[in-house]
Parts: sequence; C-alpha cells; structure tokens
Amino acid sequence: QLGAAPAGPAILVAERLGARLGQSIVVENRPGAGGVIGASSVAKAAPDGHTLLFAASPELSIAGLTNKDLPYDPNKDFAPISMVGQVPFILVANKNFPPNTVQELIDYAKAHPGKINFSSFGNHTSNHLGGELFALQAAISMTHIPYRGSAPSLADLVGGQVQITFDTITAVLPLIRADKVKALGVATKERSPLVPDLPTISESGLPGFTGGTWFGLLAPAGTDPAIVDKLSTELRDILASPEIIEQFGSRGIQPSPSTPDAFKEFLAGEIAKWADAAKKIGIEAK
Repeated sequence: QLGAAPAGPAILVAERLGARLGQSIVVENRPGAGGVIGASSVAKAAPDGHTLLFAASPELSIAGLTNKDLPYDPNKDFAPISMVGQVPFILVANKNFPPNTVQELIDYAKAHPGKINFSSFGNHTSNHLGGELFALQAAISMTHIPYRGSAPSLADLVGGQVQITFDTITAVLPLIRADKVKALGVATKERSPLVPDLPTISESGLPGFTGGTWFGLLAPAGTDPAIVDKLSTELRDILASPEIIEQFGSRGIQPSPSTPDAFKEFLAGEIAKWADAAKKIGIEAK
C-alpha cells in the first residue's frame, strides 16, 4: 500500500512501481489532520515493505510545530526511500503593487514598514511559514492575512486586498500568463525548468531562500535496508522517465529523485529549518 496524499502523483508512481516489482500496489488515501492520520498509520505498520507512506511536507516538516502530541517522530519513525517531487512556490504580487522584483519589494517594505499584507492558505500552512521566513530573512515587516485555501487567497490578491503571496506554480501560472498578477521570483535554489525565465528569489536579493511543498516515499522505521534500497532504485528510474517528467511537469511538479541518505538529510534539514523559523516567529505547539 501507499498511504497519505497527494493522490494524483501517488497513483502515477504506484502504477509504475507495481509493474516493475510485479505486484499490485493499492493507493489508500487517508486524509485528516493535515496528513497526520495517514502518516501515523504507516509509522505504526509492520516494517515489511508492504505499507509505505507517500508523504507531503506538512505531515513531516510542519505538523510538529503546532502539535506537541504528534503521534510519531518524523526523524525517527520512518525509513526515507526517496524524494519524489517538489512543487516550488512563486512569489506573486498584485499588478498595481509598485515593486517589480524581489529587491524592489524588500526596499519598498523597508521604506513602508507594516504596509504590506501577504496572504496564505491559512495559519501555520506552508505558504504562511514561507512568507514569515521571507520577512525574517529580509528583515522586513509584513502583515499575514490567512484564508481558507489557495483560491480565496489568490482572488483577494488579484482584487488588491493583499499585495503579495506565495503559491504553487500550478495555481499562479495561469494568472501570470493572463496578466492578472505579476511574478517576482521562484523559491528554488536554481531556476525552475517550469518557469526558466523567472529569477530565483535567492539570486534576486535574498540568498539561500527556498520554499514550497514537496513529497516523498518512506517506509516504517526498521524496514530491511535491502528493501529500502530496492524501492529507491526502482523509484529513481521511474522518476527519470520522459513520461513521468512530462506528466509531473503538466501538474507543476519537478521530479526530484534521491538516495535514501540524501532524502533523510533533506528531511532533517527541513524539520530544523521550520522549527527555527517557528521559534523566531513565536509559533508554539499546543
């Protein structure tokens, strides 16, 4: 089985992984509590390679920031297999907002402290934390306006009720192409092949800044390393195929295959990064 979300990419991966392994793989979506329910069920499953977690960033790198009773330890209760994909955020602005680049935004914010509103999917979501991290690293002040999801957040961005937001390439690219919002930068280490002409935020005034959602495949802790390595090798081959690259690209996803050790290191880094940001922002687990 493959547990948790997102279902679309999980199904694409499961079909091909099952064919390569010669066995049927069932995708069982277990939503709820920001992915915590699905992740918890896999953490408690037998480490025999038959139950895997197709996890997104919220349940592994963010859930522990707000939930002191998280029923699993993201660093200890899973055996990372491979990163699968990343969906980077693009920093977009209302068309009438004066800044046209990241550096102009930073300069504007410093000249007009507290006058910039940024929207998010909701409190303590990935793009809320991304906006707060941006403000911290840029040493500027912005006001967070939480919404219930991406659609209302972007609607008010277009309408001018907020000035900027971070959102996924998939969500904002149609608005950018329709000239309803303007893109200031992409939150990746290197320019995204999905928007190759858009500068990264890192190269545009905020070195090292990254943000977005990601997902990967993990097994319960204690799974035989030989099983983990076999699954990782097969998955890396799948993610390198032109078909998957095309299908992921149409969904705004960058295939991001990795070794188990590299994924483990990435996960630990993400958890530490957001824990540090939460402490500076003043977010406390309850």
